[in-house]
Amino acid sequence: MENGAAQPVIVAIDGPSGTGKSSTSKAVAAQLGLSYLDTGAQYRAITWWMVNNGIDIEDPHAIAAAAGKADIVSGTDPANPTITVDGTDVAGPIRTQEVTSKVSAVSAVPEVRARITELQRSIATAAERGIVVEGRDIGTTVLPDADLKIFLTASAEARAARRSGELKGADVNATREALIKRDAADSSRKTSPLAKAGDAVEVDTTELTLAQVIECVVTLVEEKRAGK
Repeated sequence: MENGAAQPVIVAIDGPSGTGKSSTSKAVAAQLGLSYLDTGAQYRAITWWMVNNGIDIEDPHAIAAAAGKADIVSGTDPANPTITVDGTDVAGPIRTQEVTSKVSAVSAVPEVRARITELQRSIATAAERGIVVEGRDIGTTVLPDADLKIFLTASAEARAARRSGELKGADVNATREALIKRDAADSSRKTSPLAKAGDAVEVDTTELTLAQVIECVVTLVEEKRAGK
């Protein structure tokens, strides 16, 4: 396939936790020679910074006041997506339960969303070959003019099973409750809630293997490129 001659394409992949967003997005970007951005990692990074710097996560005003302080840099190589805060590699620390439990509260603050959205747009527009951007509000808010929008869904049971598998021995029921709680928080926040864009293609991954989901999304991107 003539990747070099292909038009740059911006692909937005949204959906709740445990639908296979990250694995799918990275694989599709790698297969098609595109850049990759995990926007959730950016929200985790700013949350990690807030926790480490003693910002009161219960106080939206304190979070808003600190929203511009952390220097967050995202690497966009799908084979090795990096993320640093103030020069420190935080790829591991941002995945802790402490950060996971606080990220919805931090993400709901409008000043945080404005800061991170601006960062995401600048990365997407700078990607010369095109980019796959995954998150919760990419197709609706961050990149409403994306060439292709995909919304991944799956049953709560399937998502919990996948996520608890990733978390090595986590209780499936507890994981399911945590996912449902996070969905509710992300879907009901006033600023850029988790939502499916009107022109997004919905892909239900409940009964699909990861390989099948990747194949489906690659096909959608290639069709979009061919139609350009």
